[in-house]
Amino acid sequence: MPVPVPRQRAIPAVESGQAQATPAVGGPSKKETVHNEATRAENNTAHGDNAHNTALNATPVDGVHHGVSTTSVSTGGPNATGVGTTSVSATGVGTAPTTLTLLLIEDDPTAAPIVHDLLDADGRPIRVRTARNLTEAERLLTHDVHCILLDLALPAPGKASESDDELAVLRHVLRLAPRHAVLALTASGDAERGAEAVRVGAQDYLYKDELDGRLLSRAIRYAVERKRSDTAERRLAEGKLRAQENARLERGLLPTPLLEGSPLRFAARYRPGRSRALLGGDFYDTVRTPDGTVHAMIGDVCGHGPDEAALGVELRIAWRALTLAGLCGDELLNTLQQVLEHERDDDEIFATLCTVDIAPDGRRAGLCLAGHPAPLIARPDRPARLLPYDNNGPALGLLPGARWPRMQVELGAEWSLMLYTDGLIEGRIGEGRERLGQDGMVEMIRRQLSEGLRGEALLRAAVNEVRELNGGELTDDVAVVLLDRIPVPVPQP
Repeated sequence: MPVPVPRQRAIPAVESGQAQATPAVGGPSKKETVHNEATRAENNTAHGDNAHNTALNATPVDGVHHGVSTTSVSTGGPNATGVGTTSVSATGVGTAPTTLTLLLIEDDPTAAPIVHDLLDADGRPIRVRTARNLTEAERLLTHDVHCILLDLALPAPGKASESDDELAVLRHVLRLAPRHAVLALTASGDAERGAEAVRVGAQDYLYKDELDGRLLSRAIRYAVERKRSDTAERRLAEGKLRAQENARLERGLLPTPLLEGSPLRFAARYRPGRSRALLGGDFYDTVRTPDGTVHAMIGDVCGHGPDEAALGVELRIAWRALTLAGLCGDELLNTLQQVLEHERDDDEIFATLCTVDIAPDGRRAGLCLAGHPAPLIARPDRPARLLPYDNNGPALGLLPGARWPRMQVELGAEWSLMLYTDGLIEGRIGEGRERLGQDGMVEMIRRQLSEGLRGEALLRAAVNEVRELNGGELTDDVAVVLLDRIPVPVPQP
């Protein structure tokens, strides 16, 4: 988490005494710069909360401080970042050019081999700020600094025992500004120390006695671009890793049904909520046992994220194993509760579950509900409705020794059975606080069935309409399973 910086105004290069006051072509004059910095100070005073929350390592999304305006700052609002409204991209395409800013950390700036005519690739002056120690550097390390030039000979903060580490000062700076480009200054000929600095995290190292303006300008530009490239590469690697995690969790949460030999048709749809980086805790499964019974299940672990998703995978796998071993009803749910109690990280974690076991002839089923919404059944001869839920037991993990009655329900010769998680019914409808609810969902499914929608098309339409009613992505995950039984016509002799 970024470390807050005390409220302050940005220090212009001319105040540091290390940069020319002559403006770049088309840039502000010295008088305008001083005026703008005064305005910045007033804005920071008037909006102290925003300035106080500025982070040492606060950077744009790409991890590099670029395109910061020197003429204005944000003065409030929920998205205020302190970056000027005339901020530009690193490329400068279609916008004003970017001015690079260097922070020199050197205990004797007058003796440092820094010239005053540092220029970027386009010939614009590079602004330079100077700090004599790390405390002063922390104050000057504002959001518009692009690169840090650090003298490795500076004393490191902390206990004396840390002085054995020749790079302690560099490690400290990297902790303060993990997303800034850093150049290390070392004594001439000390290549070993410079190389070690790069290994620790600096973008490059330079010899103090061999610097000139041209070399330093090029090194600064190189360091900023290399840091930007490293950040982009790291984010790409993190994205790939996240995608792999998603794929593994998806395979565990959303398995291929084992329905070989069954006449039932299967369809499913899953949509993660809008705030999820990983899949949530919704899970489902369907298997057919050797006696011809089709078992279906859908569940929801409270909470969202990788831990809940992993727990959902464990419960789904446990359910499949126990079902194939011949358990069902109360005995099965009691065993799953034991699995949940042993695997959860917090005693307050619970899971809702709905299980259905459909007889081999497809005309009746056993239903168990553990704090979960009742399934919906649709038949040609009557409107869609919810299955009975009077004997709904508690969610798994809430009550030790709980019981879950198994209800017998009649399905008929032709039917569609829909199992779902509460994400489908908890979305808002309209601008108010009213939710869709189970009654609203039943009416929606009745209408869609009357329009001729079936199978995958029905589930897709249902999820899309719920999203539209909500005015955008749903906050909770949605999982829906649909089983259809359509009698096969008996051929006439």
